[in-house]
Amino acid sequence: MLQAVLFDLDDTLLGNSMGRFMPAYFDLISRYAHEVMERQRFLHELIACTDVVVASTDSARTNREVFWQAFQQRNGLDPAELEPFFHHFYLTEFGQLQAVTEYRPKAVSLVRTCFQLGLQVVIATNPLFPRPAIEQRLAWAGVPVSEFAYALVTTYENMHATKPHHAYYREILQQIGCAPQQAIMVGDDWQQDIVPAAEVGMWTYWLPPDGEHVRDSLPYPTRWGTLDDLYELVQAGWLQELGKSAA
Repeated sequence: MLQAVLFDLDDTLLGNSMGRFMPAYFDLISRYAHEVMERQRFLHELIACTDVVVASTDSARTNREVFWQAFQQRNGLDPAELEPFFHHFYLTEFGQLQAVTEYRPKAVSLVRTCFQLGLQVVIATNPLFPRPAIEQRLAWAGVPVSEFAYALVTTYENMHATKPHHAYYREILQQIGCAPQQAIMVGDDWQQDIVPAAEVGMWTYWLPPDGEHVRDSLPYPTRWGTLDDLYELVQAGWLQELGKSAA
């Protein structure tokens, strides 16, 4: 039977185009970081160290550890001093970015219904941000951790790989004790969400971005459509039908 639903966050549960969000984020954090590093240099280092994280699947080091080790090696700055400095940014400044996101009303109903069905619900967002940044985006989406007992929220503190590595999806399944055929991944990004999840054996539901051409025959998604479409499918018992197929 189906046991778990994995939801991507940005442009899935929360309207949040990376084309708008990332420039605003980079501007905000680089202005905050000017006390420790010139803005353009900081952005270069932030992106370079994030690239190191994306390339890593080292099961002995969390994404957080990979990032700060790379930052220290490249810049000679002590993470013990910098982490609290940037933690304060996420607690006090990051919230300004809500203005570039969009609340999706059906997300709340969909997540709540999955819990009512007795499924494990995972927030499978790319774990490149610290937990406060992800918890705030969940709150903006109307599905905060204070109201929903998620089986797992993937963050850079608790994961050892990122999308689109198979290791990321396998680590989630291992943490929640679920076989691939007993889980479904819901996301908008074909290469980050759908392909790798399907390749490890999971069911998938694809939310094509606006304007994206959908072929008549798709090699991976179980289904595709909008978040509203998915809610109607769930209400009609589709996840239970998938569970019978997985049995």
